[in-house]
Amino acid sequence: MNRKKTRELTMKLLFQMAINKEKADVIISNLKENIEMEQGSQKNSISQIYGENMGDLKNIDIDYVVRVLRGIEKNEDMLNIEIEKYLRNWKLNRLSKVDSAILKICTYEFLHEDDIPEKVSINEAIELAKKYSSEKSASFINGVLGNMIKDEKIKK
Repeated sequence: MNRKKTRELTMKLLFQMAINKEKADVIISNLKENIEMEQGSQKNSISQIYGENMGDLKNIDIDYVVRVLRGIEKNEDMLNIEIEKYLRNWKLNRLSKVDSAILKICTYEFLHEDDIPEKVSINEAIELAKKYSSEKSASFINGVLGNMIKDEKIKK
């Protein structure tokens, strides 16, 4: 499984949830339908749907995507509160949807994904921010997440 591509897809789907105000199960259902179409006779270009670098989805950890999307949706209020503690003079609703999605994924991983080292989560978050947001956002996200892991309260 390619965890980097999996996180990237998860971020895109979380962004889609935020923009379209859709529930995780709708997004997940659409994803699974697209996977089935790709595997079936109706060859669908996954790269057109999920971005030019996604390629096919055979190396994506779909279980992770489903678990994280549902987990973020279920725990969104708590995640928002946790993130806002570390924003310093910012509110989560003022951040871009991309930055918000990245922070939610990483915070969720800190709290619920025991097999993922925090530094790996942060590094992947920074890379996503550089690719989909800005260098300034990458530094901001690094600072927020760095402060989070320094605080013992955020530990699993």
